[in-house]
Amino acid sequence: MQNLLSELTELLQQEQSFISDSAILKNAVIEAALNMDPRLLGLLMQSDTIRAHFFTEVAGCHVFDKVKFQDFVSNKAFLPDSYTAFKNRIGLMEGRNFLSQSRDVVLAWPYKDCVLEGGMTKEDRGRNEVFWNTTLAPDDITRLFEPKVLTGWERWDAEAVAADKAKPVEALGEDDNLLIKGNNLLALHSLKARYAGKVKLIYIDPPYNTGNDGFRYNDRFNHSAWLSFMKNRLEVARELLRRDGAIFVSIDDNEGHYLKVLCDQIFGRDNFKCTFIWQKVDSPNDNKVSITPDHEFILCYERQKDNARFRQKISHDLLKAYKTTESEPRLHRDRLLKKNGKASLRSDRESMFFEMRAPDGTIVFPIHDDGREARWSYGKEGVRLRTH
Repeated sequence: MQNLLSELTELLQQEQSFISDSAILKNAVIEAALNMDPRLLGLLMQSDTIRAHFFTEVAGCHVFDKVKFQDFVSNKAFLPDSYTAFKNRIGLMEGRNFLSQSRDVVLAWPYKDCVLEGGMTKEDRGRNEVFWNTTLAPDDITRLFEPKVLTGWERWDAEAVAADKAKPVEALGEDDNLLIKGNNLLALHSLKARYAGKVKLIYIDPPYNTGNDGFRYNDRFNHSAWLSFMKNRLEVARELLRRDGAIFVSIDDNEGHYLKVLCDQIFGRDNFKCTFIWQKVDSPNDNKVSITPDHEFILCYERQKDNARFRQKISHDLLKAYKTTESEPRLHRDRLLKKNGKASLRSDRESMFFEMRAPDGTIVFPIHDDGREARWSYGKEGVRLRTH
């Protein structure tokens, strides 16, 4: 693909008002862009590459992104040798606005405006990681994100496993399970062409950035590199999720709180479902650290709020608190409706002692096991909603 800046320069040189002594008049071009000058728009529309980068098709019409175009024209000359918009590598901006001028809580860091390819092989670990700036290197990013040809296909079914010999792959079906080995960023963008908006569940176990999990970059901004790495991959993961889909991300204390804020920005804070805590060890390690963390986290986000459906597994001990009858084999637990513990008596909340009709027509009142009159946990409307 031809370099975007070279192609843009060649187009602009066709209009005398944009050049002087064969040099591009940057301010004139920016002013024309802000004013939506038909001469400039006509030139830009001549190039398929430029049209793809700076125009969005809406209902058959092309809408010009003048802000994105201005950033490109300005930054390419302003930062010719840099790969980040942060001149001093300190995150002081969110988008085009200074953080000091915003009331929003944001997570800003050097290289937030970059794509980190992220080496995935042993050979890659010793190289300097490549940061592609979204404004300065759109050509390179386009090539990076274009679907790749996947090679070395093998089919392993029960018959192949029994024979210990893979079968050739003649075609892919919708029900096939795919195991892809390689750079996960490239794989995700390659899958997007076929599976965008179709994936119901995503689970990822990313590098925890602890220094011993293989995530070691030569750049001195290790934390920033990790955030860029995660941002690039979570953004495309969101595109893969369908409307009722959900994503689960494992993490530990080292980056967990930063990851939560990052996921809030990408998936939307309202779409955060919960944080699962799972115990990973059951005994302290006295030989290494004074305090042994016994848990890690799994962040859960929905693609759209309240669209995903979850099932909760109930432990065997908890099932003992439920009772069944022959006529109604479903599990029931009166504590879901009847108040227990403190302030659970009728005298504590007289208005929440009332009759309720059971599925078999029986009239039921909240009564403790010892015979004392109790109270429901909800009012009449609350009970009605939970029993119908």
